[in-house]
Amino acid sequence: MTPQELLDLYAAGEVNFKGVALIAADLMRADLIGANLQGADLASSNFTLAFLTRVNLQQANLMRAQLAGANLNQAVLIKANLADANLHGATLQGSDLRSAQLPLADLMDANLVEADLRNVDLSGANLTGACLRGANFRQEQRNYAANLRGANLRHADLEGANLRGADLTNVNLRQANLAFTSLRGAILQGADLAGACLQGANLSDANLSDVNLIGADLSDVSAQRVNLARSNLNQSNLNSSRFAEASFSQASLVGATLQRAQLNRADLSRSDFSRANLREASLVEAYLGRTNLTEADLTEAVLTRAELSSTNLLSACLAGATMPDGSIHT
Repeated sequence: MTPQELLDLYAAGEVNFKGVALIAADLMRADLIGANLQGADLASSNFTLAFLTRVNLQQANLMRAQLAGANLNQAVLIKANLADANLHGATLQGSDLRSAQLPLADLMDANLVEADLRNVDLSGANLTGACLRGANFRQEQRNYAANLRGANLRHADLEGANLRGADLTNVNLRQANLAFTSLRGAILQGADLAGACLQGANLSDANLSDVNLIGADLSDVSAQRVNLARSNLNQSNLNSSRFAEASFSQASLVGATLQRAQLNRADLSRSDFSRANLREASLVEAYLGRTNLTEADLTEAVLTRAELSSTNLLSACLAGATMPDGSIHT
């Protein structure tokens, strides 16, 4: 079948093109709304600016396809192969991409609002400036989660997305919007989140070790048992966040603000909190072995039963703080 024959059949009312082979076909600006292309081989085909709303592309081969500016809203792309495909500026709002393969795909400025991205492979993909508000990356089962390893999500909008259990190892999320996202149990080891907004996010049980969080907004996050070992949180905002039993071992939080933060039973050993703002913070039973609190502000902080025997408190302000023995510092 030729591209023109397919278009003529579609114009005549035919919508079932299951399993069709149209390798390197030119279907630029084609209107195939609602067509069934399940299992079709469309590798290297040109669908630039095409209208593909509600198209069934389940298990289709779209490797290296050109889909820039295409409309794929509510399309079915379950297990589709979109490796190295060009989806720059495409709109996939509400599309179903479960278990789809998109390694090295270009999704720059793409619209993936409320897309289903469970178990998707986006390793090495470019999602710079993409909008993923409300997208679902939720882990389906143990060791079978969305893979975004090495992806570029700089300036991406992921507000409210469900990234539970997702693999975001070494991902570029500089200045991305992750407000109110669920990252529970996610792996972000080595990721770059400098200047990112994570306000109200759920980071409980996530791995954020060796992460760049300089200047990031982590205010009001829920981060019980999160691993932030060796991460850089200098000048970050952690006000009113909940870090019970979290690990900040060897992390750097120079000049960070942690007003009213909850750090009960957290491991802060060998970390650098110099010049940090910990006013009214709760550090009940926290471990501060060799922690640097030089010039930190701990006004009215609660340090009940905290381990401070080897902590550096040089020039720290402890006015009104509750000390490990229960006394109030004057």
